[in-house]
Amino acid sequence: MYYRFMALAKPTCYGYVVELCSFTQRWVIIMILQALLISALLLAIERVVYIWVWHRPDSFRVLCRKPGFRQLGDEPVDVLHKFFYVFKAIQISVFAGWILVFSEGVPLPTAGPVALILGIVLMVAGQFLNMSVFQRLGKVGVFYGNKLGHEVPWVQGFPFSVVPHPQYTGTAISIWGLFLVMRYPNPDWIVLPILQTVYYLIAMRYEG
Repeated sequence: MYYRFMALAKPTCYGYVVELCSFTQRWVIIMILQALLISALLLAIERVVYIWVWHRPDSFRVLCRKPGFRQLGDEPVDVLHKFFYVFKAIQISVFAGWILVFSEGVPLPTAGPVALILGIVLMVAGQFLNMSVFQRLGKVGVFYGNKLGHEVPWVQGFPFSVVPHPQYTGTAISIWGLFLVMRYPNPDWIVLPILQTVYYLIAMRYEG
């Protein structure tokens, strides 16, 4: 009798496990898609503003002369510099929120030794490129001074001689490194790096 019961129970238990796993996978996919939508909207704010300033600098200058914005700086470049900090705060919040939501408990690095080293190398290299751009161009050059009424000399040396758009390239590879360290090999690790890479490719296309 016991064996007959187990023979009947095994397929039922197996089917339940398969159904449970399938439900869990669907739920994870739904969570990733929901988080992706929210992240995409928040991270797009930066790109929209920068593309607007690049193509419509006169309208941005008009905005900067309005009472609420004049307090942010004497020059449009100063105002855009303040916006930069707001955009970075949004970006960091999105990344931290993603890692917290998809982590089980305390968000700790999930990468193995090889992925961990590679991720750290990418983050260091990316930030080195970013700092090099700021050092070569300065605040006026980085924050679209050439579009906002300033004379900005054309720079051809490092890092511009190594990679095109080194600031965006550096930021993108830093993001890949961060999620490689903090989320790999979980299925969500690649989502935000791909999203940000697409956004930076769009920026290279429309801000170049």
